[in-house]
Amino acid sequence: MQANGAGQGQDSELSCLNNSTQNGESSSAGGAHTNVNGLSTTNNGNSVSNNIGIPAPAASNNTVSSDANSVKKKKRLSQSEEDVIRLIGQHLHDLGLNQTVDLLMQESGCRLEHPSATMFRNHVVEGEWDKAESDLNELKALMHSPSAIVRMKFLLLQQKYLEYLEDAKILEALQVLRAELTPLKYNTERIHILSGYLMCSHAEDLRAKAEWEGKGTASRTKLLDKLQTYLPPSVMLPPRRLQTLLRQAVELQRERCLYHNTKLDSGMDSVSLLLDHACSRKQFPCYTQQILTEHCNEVWFCKFSNDGTKLATGSKDTTVIVWHVNTESHQLKLMKTLEGHAYGVSYLAWSPDDTYLIACGPDDCSELWLWNVQTGELRTKMSQSHEDSLTSVAWNPDGKRFVTGGQRGQFYQCDLDGNLLDSWEGVRVQCLWCLGDTRTVLASDTHQRIRGYNFEDLTDRNIVQEDHPIMSFTVSKNGRLALLNVATQGVHLWDLHDRVLVRKYQGVTQGFYTIHSCFGGHNEDFIASGSEDHKVYIWHRRSELPIAELTGHTRTVNCVSWNPVVPGLLASASDDGTVRIWGPAPFLDVQDAEGLNGTDLFDWSSYF
Repeated sequence: MQANGAGQGQDSELSCLNNSTQNGESSSAGGAHTNVNGLSTTNNGNSVSNNIGIPAPAASNNTVSSDANSVKKKKRLSQSEEDVIRLIGQHLHDLGLNQTVDLLMQESGCRLEHPSATMFRNHVVEGEWDKAESDLNELKALMHSPSAIVRMKFLLLQQKYLEYLEDAKILEALQVLRAELTPLKYNTERIHILSGYLMCSHAEDLRAKAEWEGKGTASRTKLLDKLQTYLPPSVMLPPRRLQTLLRQAVELQRERCLYHNTKLDSGMDSVSLLLDHACSRKQFPCYTQQILTEHCNEVWFCKFSNDGTKLATGSKDTTVIVWHVNTESHQLKLMKTLEGHAYGVSYLAWSPDDTYLIACGPDDCSELWLWNVQTGELRTKMSQSHEDSLTSVAWNPDGKRFVTGGQRGQFYQCDLDGNLLDSWEGVRVQCLWCLGDTRTVLASDTHQRIRGYNFEDLTDRNIVQEDHPIMSFTVSKNGRLALLNVATQGVHLWDLHDRVLVRKYQGVTQGFYTIHSCFGGHNEDFIASGSEDHKVYIWHRRSELPIAELTGHTRTVNCVSWNPVVPGLLASASDDGTVRIWGPAPFLDVQDAEGLNGTDLFDWSSYF
């Protein structure tokens, strides 16, 4: 090969050139026999070759060592092979390895981009707008949508206009606006906005109002990226195309990784492209890190605070225990014990700012308690009637109101002092949730459905209809998905917007006990639920089969809660009187780690 750069843009074809080569021959840089672009000829022992892959003419009819039949034609590159070469060439060009690009294009017979596109690129980068506009006329014939020329011309002239303004060339800018941009009759609304920039007092003001980087390489490169979207990739490759493809591949592997539970880093520096992405199960919260035994009876509920620094647990022993969570060591320490819940505590709800905690009891309980967690003081003990059954509660996102209700037909909206603001008669509530719009309250009832109630205009509508009783439900952070624990059926995932059943998760044992499941992990990609078979089940949201079964409890697991800030921390509450804290495996040998509780069900490498 010769580093003369002659391979790029030698003819008008967009694909690789037809080259000929003698297959299987090695090349030598300094001997009597040379091979250029895979082709070699010999004239009486003297090597003769050219650099575009065409056999050199013979010196005489009798002195050529082999005839034309002995020259094997180089295999024509397939379209995918051409694409790969161009992608590599673009990446090398972006790295500044231009000589290497020239050699690659020369030897392969490919061209990185059309000559007209190269000129166009150079003229845009150099700010030669008249020449760039002239280049568009040559590119027009190569485009699938000639009308896109108008949009491209508009973008060019807009940059030209802004640069004139920044240079304080007001008359020139005005001429571009009136004589070049306006006659295009395109995006008149944008032209009105551009005309307003004439009033900018200085360059900084212009850049701020136009949200523009200013005259120079940054804004022109950004302009090129926009212009390239209108050009076919055979003419000019989209910017940084190889990096885009590699990033997509890495992201797809991460999305398919059933144990991936960390933030998806969009950068490429944190990953190796030499190996497929695969998270170890040992990084997943499948292992008991701590067992909390301070309750002296069945533990019915557990819930992490919204900031992840506290865990509240409610028990049949009439107490609520608030635990401090060390987000670094993942260890929990008893913080406060809240007493006096005569019927036990079966449901807990943190206020949006974690200042308050509401505790509800079982079916026979007509009271609820609103605690100030910081001071440990009881702010409100609410009871509208001794006939009530207040078993569920949900905070309004504004933190100033909450809704509560039960199966005896009570459904109230109250303020922080327990004053009744609104009520809905005749609704037998099993579970409640307030949506982010601050108006809609979701309530599961005894008719095996979830309905949406609007306390402002007193309207209601059916959203979910099941065939069996809905024992509990929870909603994803974005308000789109609902996770239901359905009697005798298990865990169901519903899309609240489309009102369709998305998935039925397998494995869990669900009778008529109230079991609370949860979303969790990074981006809420996972689902966890307790079970009457004493286990905690974990699924990836898109897979109906469990990816882990966590063993250790000895009676029904009533509730699970995933820490919203620490994706590797999970809590479970059980009738065995304990709360288990689950986390990644400790630093043990492989053999020891494999022997810890928690069952990996099968090899997922062939799942997809």
